[in-house]
Amino acid sequence: MQDKKITINDVAKLAGVSKRTVSRVINRSPLVGENTLKKVEKIIKEVNFSPDKQARGLASSRSYLLGLIYDHDDSLSIVQVQQGALSVCAQLGYELVVHPCKSKETDFIEECINSINRSKLDGVIILPPISENKQLAAALRAANCPYVRIASVDFDDKLNIVVSDERTAMKEMAEHFVDLGHKNIAFISGPLSYRSSIERMEGFLFELRSANIEIAESHILEGENSYESGMKCAMELLTKETRPTAILANNDEMATGVIRVASDLGIKIPEELSVAGFDDNIYASRIIPSLTTIKRPIENMAALASQKLINKVQSEHSAPIKLCGEVKPHLIIRESTTKKST
Repeated sequence: MQDKKITINDVAKLAGVSKRTVSRVINRSPLVGENTLKKVEKIIKEVNFSPDKQARGLASSRSYLLGLIYDHDDSLSIVQVQQGALSVCAQLGYELVVHPCKSKETDFIEECINSINRSKLDGVIILPPISENKQLAAALRAANCPYVRIASVDFDDKLNIVVSDERTAMKEMAEHFVDLGHKNIAFISGPLSYRSSIERMEGFLFELRSANIEIAESHILEGENSYESGMKCAMELLTKETRPTAILANNDEMATGVIRVASDLGIKIPEELSVAGFDDNIYASRIIPSLTTIKRPIENMAALASQKLINKVQSEHSAPIKLCGEVKPHLIIRESTTKKST
């Protein structure tokens, strides 16, 4: 067989199974027994068989294309999401189509559905904040398009969602600030139209109240999750007559904006001001001082979402396997926070 291209029929003959069984193994069908699966996979590896994707798609009435829908310009986060999704797609023979959209436009949902139909996607992964959009989820169900949402709250069937427990993670951050002796604390939230922003803020404030610390209303500002809005909010907070000794921002981009303004104003971090963020993006450990933050394992979340989505797509003849759908962000302490000076 070394002088000709190996076909699915060759693999079936060598493994002593039907062509349909080999196809099921390639498509990760749950209908194949463990022993048969191992035997066929062993033959595939030995003969270096690679299925033709076009023929594979025609045979199964699938495109082997998954979509990634998002509505923000956080390129650092998108890179991590793609890496996580592609790690699974490559292993299972799928390709990833990235589709940025503008959720504030009136035809946003229609444009998403049209894009899915044009690309003949087998299913889509939806990132926050548009993963919170009920109308989009309803439109996808109406279009019979499988989807998995990445979100901060469990507001869908467990087969359709990967949840990041951000409220509990923010309690960790609050405990860290309390342990450092900070009481004059400020918080820069993300847009409060996003459920993730509310979850983070409520988790943080609740734990502070448990420690008998109440943040002044004037010390809670709403940002836009951008570097520029972090700078704007920081300027308002750090030019007050009584400025805070610690600031938590809803994400790392805004926290970086706070650090920049503090530097411009000659305020030393962390000696005079502790600063923390959320996400643990690629620059959090590289800026000076390195940023204390909550690590949200977005790459792992994207990989899990991809696995759940492919599992749904390939479960035509049986119920999809229920995979775990929750991940736990956690606190990472770096140089930007320290004990309050006396």
